[in-house]
Amino acid sequence: MKKSVNMWIIPGNVSFEDGLKMLKDAGFEGVEMNTTEGGILDLNSSEKDVKKVAEKVRKTGLEIASLLVGQFWKYPLTSSDPEIRKKGEELLEKGIKIANYLGTDAILVVPGVVASLSGQGEIVSYDIAYKRSQESIKKYVELAEKNNVFICVENVWNKFLLSPLEMKRFVEEIGSEYVKVYFDVGNILLIGFPEMWIRILGKLIKRIHLKDFKLSIGNINGFCDLLEGDVNWPEVIKALKEIGYTSFLTAELGPYKYYPETKIYTTSLAIDKILGRK
Repeated sequence: MKKSVNMWIIPGNVSFEDGLKMLKDAGFEGVEMNTTEGGILDLNSSEKDVKKVAEKVRKTGLEIASLLVGQFWKYPLTSSDPEIRKKGEELLEKGIKIANYLGTDAILVVPGVVASLSGQGEIVSYDIAYKRSQESIKKYVELAEKNNVFICVENVWNKFLLSPLEMKRFVEEIGSEYVKVYFDVGNILLIGFPEMWIRILGKLIKRIHLKDFKLSIGNINGFCDLLEGDVNWPEVIKALKEIGYTSFLTAELGPYKYYPETKIYTTSLAIDKILGRK
C-alpha cells in the first residue's frame, strides 16, 4: 500500500511547488488533487494547464493518487432541480477528463444527498435519490471507460448508502467495471465498522481515504488526527490485506492553525505506524 495525502494539508501560505516538496520530504508517495474554483486546478482548466500541474507533481517525485471534485455537494446528482442535477453531471464529465489529463485513474464522486447533517437544504426521498444517482452515473460510464478513469463513489455524511450491502448493490447494479468505491475509513465510524465494510466491499474498493474520529464526540467536531480517534487501525489494515488492496491510502486532513506544516509530518508518521513501517 502506498502513502498519500490530499493537497488540502498544504498550508495556505506555502506555494504549491514548495508544498509538494514538503510532502515528498515527509515520505509521502502520492498526492490527491482537488478541483476548486479559481484554484490551481479549476474545472475549466485546459488540458495543457492540467498537464502542467501534473508535471510539477511528478517532477517532485510524487504520484497523483486520485482527483477529488468537491463541488458535488453544491450540485448533487440527486437534486430535484434538473438544472442543479445537470451541473452535477457536468462536474462528473469534466472531472473524468481532468483525471485523465492528470494521469490518474480515479475520481472521487459524492453520489448524492438525501439530507445534509445540518438539516439545511433539500431533503430527497431515499428511493428517488438512489434512482437519480444511478441514472446520472450510468450516463458517464462510457466516457470513464474511454479515459481509463474509475468513477469512485465515496461514503459521506449524506444519509445515503448507509450499509456495506447497499453500497455494494448500488455499485454492482450500474454494471460497469469502471464504477467502484472510494472508501473513507473515518466517515463510516459513526454508523458502522470500517473493517466490516472493507471485507464486504472487497474488490469494489478502488481507493481509501484515511481519517480518524472520536465516537465520544459524535458530530463533525469528532474528526481528529490519525491515531487519536476510535478507528481500529490494526483491524482495518488486516482487512485491506485480506482483500488484496495495494493502492493508495490517502489521508484527508487540513493543516494545523499554528505551525501548519507540522501536520504534514505528523500525518506521515501516523500512516507509517498504521502500516507497521519502522
